[in-house]
Amino acid sequence: GNLGATNVFRVLGWKIGVIVFLADALKGALPVLVLPRLIGGTAEPVLWAIACGIAAIAGHVRPLWLGFARGGKGVATAAGVFFALAPLPMLASFVVFVAIVLASGYVSLGSLISALVLVGLLFVTQGPRAPLFLVSLVVAAFVFWTHRANIGRLRRGEEHRFGKRGRA
Repeated sequence: GNLGATNVFRVLGWKIGVIVFLADALKGALPVLVLPRLIGGTAEPVLWAIACGIAAIAGHVRPLWLGFARGGKGVATAAGVFFALAPLPMLASFVVFVAIVLASGYVSLGSLISALVLVGLLFVTQGPRAPLFLVSLVVAAFVFWTHRANIGRLRRGEEHRFGKRGRA
């Protein structure tokens, strides 16, 4: 369906899938960590970092190299962005993701719930007016939007599962 890490896991196996996941996460983390220092400017560095992260996610979902055709859903890239910007809340969110995927076999469910967990953790740790919290709300909404077909399949019991036989 798309070029994301989950589909690479399905088609090419777990070894290549892990490499693609890490590459996608680095695609989000590196611009956040490196570019704000190079750009400089008068704006707050965290705002530049957030802008670079949003650009990385958008570039993953609609890659320039594919003529802006559909790329991945942006979850691994967003994970990299948030690992760079809020490592501890993102680590907790990632642990939730892994636990849900291992327990249920549904990567999409893990992605959706971990996006909500991250929003909640950033609300608690940074507050409702913090730019990173506000961006996490937008990114979580985007994750839900890109997973709308998955949500429909989950509701119908037709979603693909990892590590389990059959679908539901």
